[in-house]
Amino acid sequence: MVLANIATLVLCNMHQAAVLLFQEPEGGIGWDPISLWKQMGFLAKIVVIILFLMSGWSIGIMIDRALAFSAARSQSRAFAPAVAGALKDGKIEEAIKVADRNKKSHLAKVVAAGLQEFKAHGESTELPGEELEASRRALERAEAIVHAELKRGLSGLATIGSTAPFVGLFGTVVGILNAFKGISGAKATGLAAVAGGISEALVTTAIGLFVAIPAVWMFNYFTGRVEAFDVEMDNSSSELIDYFLKRRNVRR
Repeated sequence: MVLANIATLVLCNMHQAAVLLFQEPEGGIGWDPISLWKQMGFLAKIVVIILFLMSGWSIGIMIDRALAFSAARSQSRAFAPAVAGALKDGKIEEAIKVADRNKKSHLAKVVAAGLQEFKAHGESTELPGEELEASRRALERAEAIVHAELKRGLSGLATIGSTAPFVGLFGTVVGILNAFKGISGAKATGLAAVAGGISEALVTTAIGLFVAIPAVWMFNYFTGRVEAFDVEMDNSSSELIDYFLKRRNVRR
């Protein structure tokens, strides 16, 4: 019974402390998001809106790249053994069809370009050196195109990650200016005179960091994924060139 009374007393005291902490004191400021927004100046609100737009843009890029990379990875895992089996049996047409069924795979796009170039020269004729070089150039062009597709949007993440803190810093400067303006208007240097401006400065700084940090993290993560995809495409191109060379030697 005694423990129950103590627990009830502690809970009541915690509730009263929370009410005193978050309620808006008379003549002071409220620390909930709505109160902070209402007491912000025009420029500070513009800064917050810009930061939220940047956050939405970065989240959209993150979702788009995550879905694209996931699809590329899953389709490539299905594509690699299927096309290897078709090429082992010498079925170029079947290999091209397998690539067409996996259009989201980065490997399929590169291999399909090389196979189509190989097929264009005719499977019944011997490939001269310049024609083999043409196939190699087709693979390189396909790699460059796929690389650009994989990196789409990542420059936006880099821009947001590098500029969001400075946008928040601009809001910080505006908040400090408003704090000095409050001191000048109130003819006093107490906390109440600068609280509004300081709150603007802190909020805009925090939002700027909140937007920038995930953008930088995800930019580095996606860049690493693109580099891994590039290595896989390079290996696939080399293996396909070796396959063309072996077919040419067999025809001889």
